[in-house]
Amino acid sequence: MKSCIAVVAFVLPLVRAQVPHWGPCPDPEVQPAFDLRQFMGRWFEIAKLPAQFEKGRCIETNFTLTTESSIRVVSSEILNGELRKIEGIGAIEDMKNPAKLGISYSYVLPYSPYWILSTDYVNVAVVYSCTDVLRLFHVDFAWILGRSRTLPDATIMEAREIFASNNIDIIRMVPSQQHNCDKTL
Repeated sequence: MKSCIAVVAFVLPLVRAQVPHWGPCPDPEVQPAFDLRQFMGRWFEIAKLPAQFEKGRCIETNFTLTTESSIRVVSSEILNGELRKIEGIGAIEDMKNPAKLGISYSYVLPYSPYWILSTDYVNVAVVYSCTDVLRLFHVDFAWILGRSRTLPDATIMEAREIFASNNIDIIRMVPSQQHNCDKTL
């Protein structure tokens, strides 16, 4: 019982901006025949479920291939007028399902799921992550990414429909601020 309380006490501050849902994480369909090489490059955050670790604006991530199945991840945001960057690593966790990546921004923390639900590689990507806490509840993270700082409304609606068709609650999804982005990666 003490270990259960300790885990919840540790995880709760991490998920403060998120809304927990009862039960384990969903298992959504991911991009079939995902090609990691085509996914590499610069992606801008168009919309997201609020996340404690993303507080700024002009959020973008640059993915660079390091081996056939691993990547370097550099994310940045502008917060209080300053450019903040964080570097991490990612890997395909199962070569039979390459759209299910794991990403870690710390050597002491395990990989977090980073699943590509859909992408056309040149315009848009729909990304999902979920943290399961003792299979009692889970916390969702979801992003709509674009190769440019804006996407047409119809593209955003299609991305939102992908989440909905996979029973992922995105009622709290908000547009990301991608204006006045004079500082970049």
